[in-house]
Amino acid sequence: MENQLHTLEYRPVLPEEWGNMEKLLEQMGANKGCWCMWWRLKRKEFDRKYGEGNRRAMNAIVESGRVPGILAFLDDTPIGWCSVAPREHFPVLDRSPVLKRVDDQPVWSIVCFFIARSFQGQGLMSKLIDAALTYARENGANIVEAYPVIPESSKNPDLQTYTGVISVFEKMGFVEVARRSEIRPIMRYIVDGSGIA
Repeated sequence: MENQLHTLEYRPVLPEEWGNMEKLLEQMGANKGCWCMWWRLKRKEFDRKYGEGNRRAMNAIVESGRVPGILAFLDDTPIGWCSVAPREHFPVLDRSPVLKRVDDQPVWSIVCFFIARSFQGQGLMSKLIDAALTYARENGANIVEAYPVIPESSKNPDLQTYTGVISVFEKMGFVEVARRSEIRPIMRYIVDGSGIA
């Protein structure tokens, strides 16, 4: 099945892709009420909207033309999601003492992944990161940040790896620039014209 991943297509989530995003994220089980709004809403609002309210909030973002991230497709079926956008789209980051800004440079942020169960453990996260870097670069990003977890230091790694795993980002060329928590560093990838740090 891993060979199939060489034929993936990646698409930004524009309004015409909303149905595909729904189809994929509805597989999220216990986390399906998030709809990738965790970093976008104040906690009280997130909790109040959990479930259908968050789904509608994400749909409103997509329908407005603001791209919340990219989808990976295999044979026109969505199998992976990566939330990537300018950091300003994720205001909760700045309210976090752990993930507040390192400096005043403009950055894009990778904040979330979801991979269909049958494709987990096959390297799709790396492919999504690469596609996210390409998309960010094509849209003017010079720096891309990520906030992965260090699974060995986490008490709940299964719940916290939705932001990615540090070892994968290290392999992709991200460098740690701050660590205010033992489980979640801030990492950056500096993009030049070729997309190589």
